Amino acid sequence: MSVRLMVVDDHRLLAEALASALKLRGHRVLAAAAPTAGSAEPVVSRAPEVCLFGTASPAAPGVFDPIVRIVQERPQVAVVVLGPVPSPRGIAAAFAAGAVGYVRHDERIEGVERAMLKARAGESAIAPQLLRGAFAELLNPAAQPDDEGRRLLRMLTPREAEVLVRVAEGEDTRLIAAGMRIAPSTARTHVQRVLMKLGVGSRLEAAALAARTGLLDRAAGDRGTARGGYAP
Repeated sequence: MSVRLMVVDDHRLLAEALASALKLRGHRVLAAAAPTAGSAEPVVSRAPEVCLFGTASPAAPGVFDPIVRIVQERPQVAVVVLGPVPSPRGIAAAFAAGAVGYVRHDERIEGVERAMLKARAGESAIAPQLLRGAFAELLNPAAQPDDEGRRLLRMLTPREAEVLVRVAEGEDTRLIAAGMRIAPSTARTHVQRVLMKLGVGSRLEAAALAARTGLLDRAAGDRGTARGGYAP
């Protein structure tokens, strides 16, 4: 069964390649467009049966705004998102915007075609395993980086938090000792305690963990409010 569709993607080459593949399978491709940010206008004006909406960042703020407009102005257009292995937030955002399907970028062309047909028929087009994974993580959310940063910061004393900031800034033991006005042996002890509490084996790992979880920003903020150094 032929589907009248449009393909939009931030990468024009991907949009055109998918459009060509679907044409070879007998579907009527009205257009292949890029980027997705400006896709609402052509989709609304051409009114395809299905719009394949490709994005590399399904959890990014505002990425699905064009879908909202498409669905508002052309509710008969079934939008199927093509994206990477998604986070539950990405899937939820796609469906909240009005999409009726989500297909992974690495799906075979037959899978994309099945999703198009289901979407045109008014059915949800999403692999059961993706849906199960989304519900599982939404019901049992993993700690967000900011939450993890708070947890880790609570494990450190104020001095250890300052030591972590100085380590992340590239200071060696001598500079840490001078900046905090403590003995080098005391600075080394603080560094070892920081590594132990964070569960890492090196200063580089500590700095990377602190940056990734938001701990570094929090520790630096606390250091700023308590600037003036510590007594030995």
